[in-house]
Amino acid sequence: MTDERFEPPNAFESPRFAQLSTFMRLPHTRNPAGLDAAILGIPFDGGVSFRPGARFGPKEVRNHSLLIRPYNPVLRTSPFARLRVADCGDVDTNPMDILDTYGRIEAAVGGILEAGAIPACVGGDHSISLPILRAVARRHGPVALVHFDSHQDMWEQYFGNRYFHGTPFRRALEEGLYLPAATVQFGIRGPVYGESDFEFGEAHHVTVVRAEEIHRDGIPAALTRLDRVRGRKVYVSFDIDSVDPAFAPGTGTPEVGGLSSAQTLALLRGLAGLEIVAFDIVEVSPPYDVSGLTAMLAANVLFELLSLISLDRR
Repeated sequence: MTDERFEPPNAFESPRFAQLSTFMRLPHTRNPAGLDAAILGIPFDGGVSFRPGARFGPKEVRNHSLLIRPYNPVLRTSPFARLRVADCGDVDTNPMDILDTYGRIEAAVGGILEAGAIPACVGGDHSISLPILRAVARRHGPVALVHFDSHQDMWEQYFGNRYFHGTPFRRALEEGLYLPAATVQFGIRGPVYGESDFEFGEAHHVTVVRAEEIHRDGIPAALTRLDRVRGRKVYVSFDIDSVDPAFAPGTGTPEVGGLSSAQTLALLRGLAGLEIVAFDIVEVSPPYDVSGLTAMLAANVLFELLSLISLDRR
């Protein structure tokens, strides 16, 4: 396996609509040994509070990745020439049991980390970030966090349930999985239940860059907030609802006034130089998508993150 090339097939020889629908038609393997990064689907939406459907996200992100070409001209990198990347398939989640699913996710991500690869996780709803972070923290210790979202996902509970897609970063902070003072949340916006909804993050010195601030002051000003993250191992969590529903309608809890797709790419590219040790892309709900816009954007977000990771590899 270690002598094989892990790159998409040549599209001049094999049409992009052919072959198995792995991410960008990369090789499929269940064994992450020898990989630099492993694509892992996590088809679970048992933690949603409004519109379901994110369990179908990994499949559609793979389908809409087929058009992406392998060279990134903005970051000036060909990630698959620098990294050994393969699609490791999906976690077999338990759609009836969120806690059992957490154990399955943590085990699968832990296996990738133990093999020395970076987990590139595609959900699924945002509740999956908690077990991923458990595995990451067991490997790397508490990490810095860069979180793209319209919501902080730091509520205490919903209907008495402490585990759903609105609580992962409160639970993860309580478990010491990430460093709140080395956390930046981009794109937060929309109505909440009250001013007290922000108190938990404020009390732990989490940095919030609201969508309105990004629109008003621009991308370069927003990126200066990453100073508290640099020099640490970083986990990136990208909720597709950080993007405005005009550009990403296929999600469970859309909020107006969000990032454009162009702003999203600019912010992601501003992460260059960070040591990203794992990431997730979540909340793509194909039943609410329009012409695959949301899944296509999510696939490009994944490509951009792989491109960032490849920058320090030769």
